[in-house]
Amino acid sequence: MANETDSISNKTPDAPQENTDAGPSQQQIWAQTTTALEEQWHTNCEDGLTTQEAKTRFNQQGPNELQAKKPSNLLRFLKQFNSSIIYILAAAAIITFLLHRYSDSIVIGLVIIANALIGYFQEISADNALDKIKELLVSENYVIRDGQKVELPSRELVTGDLVQLEAGDSVPADMRLISADNLNIQESVLTGETNSVEKTEDPLDADSLPLAERSNMAFASTAVTSGSGLGIVIATATHTEIGKIQQDVAEVKAKPTPLMQNLNRLGFGLSVAIVIAAVLLFVLGMITQVYSLPTLLIAVITMVVGSMPEGLPASTSVVLAMGTRRLTKQHAIVKTLPAVETLGAVDIVNTDKTGTLTKNEMTVTDILTNHHAYTVSGVGYDSEGQVLNDSAQPVSWQDNHDLNWLVNIAGQTSDAAFHEENGQWILAGEPTDGALTALYHKLTGSEPELNEIESLPFDSAFRYSARLVDMDQERVLLVKGAPQTLIRLIQDHGGDTSLDQWQSRLDTLTHQGKRVVALAYQSVASDETEIEPNQIGDGLVIVGMVGIIDPPRPEVAKAVQQLRFAGIQVKMITGDDPDTAAAIASQLNLAEVPKAITGPEINEMSDEELTAKIDTYTVFARTTPADKLRIVRAQQARGHVVSMTGDGVNDAPALKQADIGVAMGIKGTDVAKGSADMVLADDNFTTILTAVREGRHVFDNIRKTIRFLLPTSFAEGLIVVLSILLDQSLPLFPTQLLWINMVSALTIQFAFIFEPAENDIMARGPRDVKAGIMSKFDVVEVIYVSLLISGLGMLAYDMLVNHSITAAVGSTMTLNVVIFGKIFYLFNLRNNHPVISKYFFQNKMAFYIIGLLIVLQLGIIYLPFMQGVFHTTSVNFWYGWGIPIIAGFVVLVVTEIVKLFRLRWDDMHQSRMGK
Repeated sequence: MANETDSISNKTPDAPQENTDAGPSQQQIWAQTTTALEEQWHTNCEDGLTTQEAKTRFNQQGPNELQAKKPSNLLRFLKQFNSSIIYILAAAAIITFLLHRYSDSIVIGLVIIANALIGYFQEISADNALDKIKELLVSENYVIRDGQKVELPSRELVTGDLVQLEAGDSVPADMRLISADNLNIQESVLTGETNSVEKTEDPLDADSLPLAERSNMAFASTAVTSGSGLGIVIATATHTEIGKIQQDVAEVKAKPTPLMQNLNRLGFGLSVAIVIAAVLLFVLGMITQVYSLPTLLIAVITMVVGSMPEGLPASTSVVLAMGTRRLTKQHAIVKTLPAVETLGAVDIVNTDKTGTLTKNEMTVTDILTNHHAYTVSGVGYDSEGQVLNDSAQPVSWQDNHDLNWLVNIAGQTSDAAFHEENGQWILAGEPTDGALTALYHKLTGSEPELNEIESLPFDSAFRYSARLVDMDQERVLLVKGAPQTLIRLIQDHGGDTSLDQWQSRLDTLTHQGKRVVALAYQSVASDETEIEPNQIGDGLVIVGMVGIIDPPRPEVAKAVQQLRFAGIQVKMITGDDPDTAAAIASQLNLAEVPKAITGPEINEMSDEELTAKIDTYTVFARTTPADKLRIVRAQQARGHVVSMTGDGVNDAPALKQADIGVAMGIKGTDVAKGSADMVLADDNFTTILTAVREGRHVFDNIRKTIRFLLPTSFAEGLIVVLSILLDQSLPLFPTQLLWINMVSALTIQFAFIFEPAENDIMARGPRDVKAGIMSKFDVVEVIYVSLLISGLGMLAYDMLVNHSITAAVGSTMTLNVVIFGKIFYLFNLRNNHPVISKYFFQNKMAFYIIGLLIVLQLGIIYLPFMQGVFHTTSVNFWYGWGIPIIAGFVVLVVTEIVKLFRLRWDDMHQSRMGK
């Protein structure tokens, strides 16, 4: 498959590695005979490699272990400072230091270091994912060399080695099986599907096969659940399927989240604009000679400090941290602060099927008898249930001959058992047996009492199992297996059972993606003690068949509906069969008509073709880890903000590539959790819905914070600019501007952290990350609000200082005008409703914060030691509070009027768009 394995062109002829990129002219590994395998891998299928040949190959190929290159910790830490946000913070820290505001400088420096440490430890966490993958290849296995069976560490294996597999073994390398005796291997680490896969040694006649269907191959890090086998090593270390996953994880580069990209652009633009304004202001001051050079320099620096919203990164971090805290209470653990907001911008949620959309608990949902069809209620292992007829009415199965036999055969022929761990039922045994045991327990409320005489285990060669038991004082042979197999056995012994009478109903279940198992019994002599396989079918009676599927989680369908309402597409990426996946997708209503594509079909497309067609598919089945990675990249190439949900090692590359990777906390592997940005502690898909809502809430509050900070900060700088342009003395001193920034940073700008989510937050579509944080109207708002606040301050100062009050009183009054302009503007920005509404007291913390700010203002105005530092003076109520409150009220009225027109404009625009 494309991009799945490396070419052997750089290998020596004596030490080839698997190449599945071969074209039709080169026969695929799974299609080769034993003789061809011996020739290609230069080995002997009886004696294996010689010790000398193995040593030569080891020297050429290196150890069979996974390595990951890591940068030094120092470089990783220093890299965290390469950000425009950090540059702005550093500039603010230097300026405040030069102005002898040492406490401000220290606080900003601590923010810089904190941000660097967060990024540093996140990279360490990602590297831990690579280490977890590396650990998957640590084991020992029996190898045949020089005709002798020896036990060797997996790291010493080379291509061409003969490795023997037994139940309980971990497969040490990718292998082509040349012998398989009832061999079953659990491949969920690669495919994500928990059902064990039956293995054979026969060549497969196909040019292209998805990994999950290569039944004569075994892959490194998978686990042997039953049987035994012998295989030729065809790939080791990084050339194995698990090695390719590690390489994909290592090659996926961390990228800034959409929010950080937006903030970086905004921060860079602001810094450039402020620097340009400072230069122009300095040149203008020199030309007009309004101030002396020292005074002009102080005025320009004051303008820069006043205009620079240095509290923005800190405010953003606090808003994100609060969102992270809220999500943790909702069982979603976020590993990086910006990841909180990223979910709010997501427009595609990719998710695994097994264990995420479904319960990962195979369940009997349908029963077919000779004349009737029934359904079984209750989902999962621990639920209660009933047999229902086609009218959804309960049926007394104990009084129905066929149903009674079927339920008892299900219980008597299953070897599965359950035990409880942390409130969950854990299956010990095969999933199909688990479904049958759960059916018996669900309907009877008890465990089956087994009087076994002898058992014939399931074998992939004949596709059924049998058990000789005593039931109701009668000795019977109970048989379960593939319907076609049991019907053929009856026909071989002269029975008249026809497949035709079952076929249409069977087709209905299989098209729904359900596994069908037939259950039958056969009377035997009372003294029979052994099962004779050649006698099975003589008098065999099929009492019914059951349809088994891993059912959707009951709560998922509603969550999918709400995500689609929020403008988010839900896509299924699974290693399972396409029919099964499509059936689950239809049940969950992932799309109006879910369209499926398989991994092999994806591999036939170029990256450009896949990108062009990616949006037309809802279900991606039979996918490999490399397929999942290509799918996510194709979606991102279409401009989507992508979330990837998974729990297995096979999901790790896609989890890391996605804009936000979401791993399962309970059933998820350490590798998946290490690669993800967020972990669902409850393994509940509906938690993603909560996270999306919180992500949008966080972005709203960040946007409100920015809309608040920029005009109020610019207003301070504009007062300086207007004073120079109007040839007036500065109404505010530098220390007063620093005071405004400091108290705002400590109080009022954090009011938005506690602002509740808007009612329509999930009715909007995902935000356009390319559009930036601020709209064109937001820019206009920044301009007119900054002019409004600064103009009111200048007007009050100019009118009163020249007529009735001293400069100190005027300066103190102007200081409060700016503060109350901020307070009243806060009420306008809180939500999209009129200020006087039922939502006025919704954010009670805002009032406490405003109260604290006013207390601080009382201190700076009336405390003597603060008057000396900040050039303030005691003022009466009218000059100190009355005029500033009136100015603030003017700001509120003007901004509320503009808000009203803006909301009506938005409503008209949405009506024209048909929303």
